[in-house]
Amino acid sequence: MASGAGRRFGGNKLLHPVDGVPMIERAMAAVPAELLDRACVVSCYPELLALAGERGYVPVPNPDAAQGQSASVRLGLAALADMDGVLFSVCDQPWLRRDSVERLLADFAAHPDAICALSWRGERGSPVVFPRELFPELLALTGDRGGGGVIRANAHRLRLVEASASMELQDVDRA
Repeated sequence: MASGAGRRFGGNKLLHPVDGVPMIERAMAAVPAELLDRACVVSCYPELLALAGERGYVPVPNPDAAQGQSASVRLGLAALADMDGVLFSVCDQPWLRRDSVERLLADFAAHPDAICALSWRGERGSPVVFPRELFPELLALTGDRGGGGVIRANAHRLRLVEASASMELQDVDRA
C-alpha cells in the first residue's frame, strides 16, 4: 500500500531516502515481487506505479486515495482476488527485513486459515497476511481503516510471527 498523502510527514515520503535509500526501494527489497505468486503496488503516485511495474509488481492506480486506507485495501484485493491469501504491507516501515517477511509467509503457508502478522514481543504489527475467507470483510472496509478491525473481529485466528528486531515494525512517522 503506497497511496498515503504523508500528511504527518509533509508530502510523498516514499521517495524520501532513509540511510541513503528511498523508502519505496527499501519496501520493495523487504517484500520483493518474487516472494509472492503475484504482487501489486497500490498508489496514487505515477512515479511509484512506474517503479512498481519495472520491479515486477502489478501497478494498481488509486484514484480514491483521499478515502484512506480502505480504498487501497479494496483495490489491492480486487487485483489479487483469486489468491488463497493476501499480504498487506505498508511502505513506510523502512527497516522491515526480507527474512522476517519470508518467515511470515512460511507461517501462513503452514497455517493457511490463520491471519498471520509480524510482531515484536507479542505486539502485532505489519505486514499481515489474511486468508481468502476474510476477503469479504476486507472489501467491506470504509474510510481510513485498514485490516485492524477484521483482525480484532477474528482474534482467535491471529498468529504472531516475531520480527528480527523491534525497529522493523517502526513506521517512519513514529521513528
